[in-house]
Amino acid sequence: MAQALLPAVSRLVSAFARWRGTAIAVALGFTLFAQQVQIQPRAPRKGTEPEQEAPTPDIRSDSTLVLIPVAVTDELNRPITGLEAENFQVFEDKVEQKISSFAMEDEPIALCLVFDTSGSMGGTLGQSRAAAVEFFRLANPEDQFCLVEFSDSPRVAVPLTSTPSTIRTELLFTKARGSTAVVDGVILGLHELKKSKLARKAIVLVSDGGDNHSRYTPRELQNIVRESDALIFSIGILGSDYDPGFLKGLAEETGGRLFVARQVSLPELADKITIELRNRYVLGYTPANSTRDGQYRKVEVKLKPPRGLPKLKAQWRRGYYSRQD
Repeated sequence: MAQALLPAVSRLVSAFARWRGTAIAVALGFTLFAQQVQIQPRAPRKGTEPEQEAPTPDIRSDSTLVLIPVAVTDELNRPITGLEAENFQVFEDKVEQKISSFAMEDEPIALCLVFDTSGSMGGTLGQSRAAAVEFFRLANPEDQFCLVEFSDSPRVAVPLTSTPSTIRTELLFTKARGSTAVVDGVILGLHELKKSKLARKAIVLVSDGGDNHSRYTPRELQNIVRESDALIFSIGILGSDYDPGFLKGLAEETGGRLFVARQVSLPELADKITIELRNRYVLGYTPANSTRDGQYRKVEVKLKPPRGLPKLKAQWRRGYYSRQD
């Protein structure tokens, strides 16, 4: 598995460059893609926020408009394009909303690689490191990247940049040691992404998920993830500390998902993640509930596919915090 990891994480940025600006038709052999709700940030809640400043969403449109990127796939996880606004229904807290804008979106991406360098990764770190070097090799000039490494504690190894050559150099000297502070690593990655002015943000977390040394709790991480506008993909590395529940739950909270390194060839995995990041429907609506109370609003998307299509499924971020005056 360690040898297999090299090609695929590495191809991810290469795939970004190849796919940027390309409209994807009904694609065969690929899996679903998903993204995040984006809206004005709410005010911090006393007693629940970590001491570190939490990431908050960038404003992409009028403050009353909620934007929901949605992934649509068939039963074989093949992405489906070509749908129209009438093929979707959006519900907020179980109340149907009127879709006022509809588009397919392909924009530059700010992406943070959150990279596990703890001792439990020792058997695979060499291949993971070399793969990540390749991952950043063909970055598109309009994309932005950063690198967060974590073991006993996280650190921003390379701040947000459009020239990822420094990331390649940094990864060459990465060593596996210490405990695993994966929760802290993701929080720091989200914080770094907040500095980007790009509307689309994503984290690729490469880890076994076995946290044993974080300062913050999974609950605190969930609060921050819900207030961010970043999609999270988890790449699960099988090992003695492998925790699929954490990795899967974290990704699905944002509309992303977990890839297990051993279950799919990593070159194929890179292509799948690329498609999921680059192609999505974006549904916009003005909430029927105009109260600005800072409360969490649950969002649900239902499909009304055209006749003759197979059964389809959608994936989207599960909610957002409303503005608070």
